[in-house]
Amino acid sequence: MYDVSLEWLFAILVLLLVFSAFFSIAETSLMAINRYRLKHMIAQGSGAARRVADLLKHTDRLLGSILIGNNLVNAAAATLAGIIAVRLFGEGKLAYAVSTVGIAFLLIVFSEITPKVIGATHPERIALPLSHLIGPVQRLLQPGVWFVNLFVRPLLWALRINPGADPEAQKLSPGEIRTLVLESSSFMPKKHVSMLLNLFDIQEITVQDVMVPRARIEGIRLDEDIETIARQLTTSHRRHIPVFRDRGGIRAGGESGGDEIAGVLQTRRVLGLLASGSLDKAALEGLLDEPYYVPASTPVITQLQYFQENQEHIALVVDEYGELMGLAALEDIIEEIVGKFTTSLPSAAQTLAWDADGVAAADASMTVREVNRALKLGLPTDGPKTLNGLILEHLQDIPEADMSMKIAGVPIEIVHAQGRSVKTVRLFRPRPEAPLEPSHEA
Repeated sequence: MYDVSLEWLFAILVLLLVFSAFFSIAETSLMAINRYRLKHMIAQGSGAARRVADLLKHTDRLLGSILIGNNLVNAAAATLAGIIAVRLFGEGKLAYAVSTVGIAFLLIVFSEITPKVIGATHPERIALPLSHLIGPVQRLLQPGVWFVNLFVRPLLWALRINPGADPEAQKLSPGEIRTLVLESSSFMPKKHVSMLLNLFDIQEITVQDVMVPRARIEGIRLDEDIETIARQLTTSHRRHIPVFRDRGGIRAGGESGGDEIAGVLQTRRVLGLLASGSLDKAALEGLLDEPYYVPASTPVITQLQYFQENQEHIALVVDEYGELMGLAALEDIIEEIVGKFTTSLPSAAQTLAWDADGVAAADASMTVREVNRALKLGLPTDGPKTLNGLILEHLQDIPEADMSMKIAGVPIEIVHAQGRSVKTVRLFRPRPEAPLEPSHEA
């Protein structure tokens, strides 16, 4: 080595630094590459992606090869730096100090930090082409890797670590997938992002959250005259309408003390009778289907499957005592995913909006979810489902008109109350600094 000129020694040192940088950038890019993006590229037919995936199947061999190669190169560079320093400064402490500081600086800057930052920033662009070189290097260093693993594996066993024992480790939870969707919002249309997020949220809600409350059910009563019934049918926006007998409180199953649910009518079945003018109550009852009841606690996603399996479109929601609470339609569940249909029945949620003064008047029978969706609020939905129920729970008293309160940072004023319920309220847009947590504030 002392017969080699300094120019050649410097050239060899530069070459060793390049080799060290190669191992550093390969290690970082291969470890930082997105596994799911890699699977997508494999599905698209990328041969380089498949080679990278094969390398990552055995991380102990891959890292062993890279680290052995990197440490051998670094050791050779340090030795060569010492020889160069001796040639320049002679034997002595100065030569060894200069060589140590100099080679440490060169390795840290040019062979460690810089290539690793590049590899972490652009893992796919670097790992894919480098896979052509890492494979042969891994095969070349395989004997050394095997020897080193004779000592590594007992240490891993003592630490109760098995590198290939948990195939589920790379799987994402629903919360993590939701975060990925939010981070990808700049690459996807807002409508698509909203639908995907709704799919995650729908796992947490029940039919009680999406049903039409009992007081707002659009139904037909057989005790009405046929002209009134015909007018209801011709102006209805629903394809399926519940039909009741008698007037009064509604109870499911025809129990005494309330109206009997006669059945469910498909409006398209009566179009011919309406057109010919031959519609009567007897013919109407002959067209009714059996009512379909579901418990209020049924998860929405489960109810959607029931609708599909049983070829139903609406369900009457009942509580634990069989009392009718509301009506859940297939359209209501689909709207939770894709948003409101422009062709559906115009609802209060669609017309509810802030005016120029930041005030909105709302029917207290509206569901809290409708109000939150229409006004972009954060009123709590884990308790009562309607504004009336939310206010009653907050007050713990009989409501009165002209009473104001603040719930979850939203000022609410009772405009009209009747009996033991609230009929109309006025909501005020909260200030930007006001929190909208789902909790009650006095």
